Amino acid sequence: MRSAATVVLSSGLLLTASPLAAPAQAASRPIPSIAAKGGFVIDQTSAKAIYGKANDLRREMASTTKVTTAITVLTTPGLDLNRKVTIKQAYRDYVVREGGSTADLKTGDKLTVRQLLSALMLPSGCDAAYALADTFGTGSTTAARTASFIGKMNKKASQLGLKNTKYDSFDGISRAGANYTTPSDLAKLARHAFSSSVFREVVGATSYKTVALTKDSRKRTYTWYNTNRLLGSYKGAVGIKTGTGTKAGPCLIFAATRGDKTYVGVVLNSSARYTDAGKLLDFAFGSTTAKTMKLRSLPVGAQND
Repeated sequence: MRSAATVVLSSGLLLTASPLAAPAQAASRPIPSIAAKGGFVIDQTSAKAIYGKANDLRREMASTTKVTTAITVLTTPGLDLNRKVTIKQAYRDYVVREGGSTADLKTGDKLTVRQLLSALMLPSGCDAAYALADTFGTGSTTAARTASFIGKMNKKASQLGLKNTKYDSFDGISRAGANYTTPSDLAKLARHAFSSSVFREVVGATSYKTVALTKDSRKRTYTWYNTNRLLGSYKGAVGIKTGTGTKAGPCLIFAATRGDKTYVGVVLNSSARYTDAGKLLDFAFGSTTAKTMKLRSLPVGAQND
């Protein structure tokens, strides 16, 4: 098999310049059976495909969309992670209206872009996604800026050669159903995102506690817990993002590192996403860790996604 050629962007992120290699399995290991409707695993370094199921079948991806939200922000030229963003009531209203997952950002609070990235990726905050899209899009109105940001997300997908991926949403809540990807495209995107050290730091945390300033200059403490329960459960798990939707079903982008090997994978529409992820990582590593894996519990009241 030939690995995909790569070049390095000015941001330091990897850009795959040729299509992912077709899935291949080691003949000495049985191919795992997974509940997911689609799945894919690749080697982070070489982009070699390790496993594939329904590789190129388009599916909705729910909040795994937020990986693209994050990496679109992180590849913004001249990005200042300490830039302050003031939370608008519109962000909270949106979460209530759509029934979305939330970081419970308070109106008038000022959070840095770095803080918002954790609010986006750990509790899967749709309010944080809205704040980032409104901040990093262009235009004279919130609607124009968020539309502009979604355009940047689609430009990112095109830049990466993701021919079966499209976004109509900054957070995965899709009104028209035109927010879709495939297992192979999403794995390719995740590999690109995971080459960012800031992204890895954000998604690798099981929790994040931080202090923001309120509108009257007082301090407010936020604590967010990572909805990805593979972290702290599977040996070597280091990310990445959950997602759940009515049409998308439970989804998971996952990654694990052991020694000098890192594998990134995807399961879409799975009734057993963590078990599936464990099986696929075991297949990649040649281990049996998933058989005894006990999932990390989330605190009472923590977001689920």
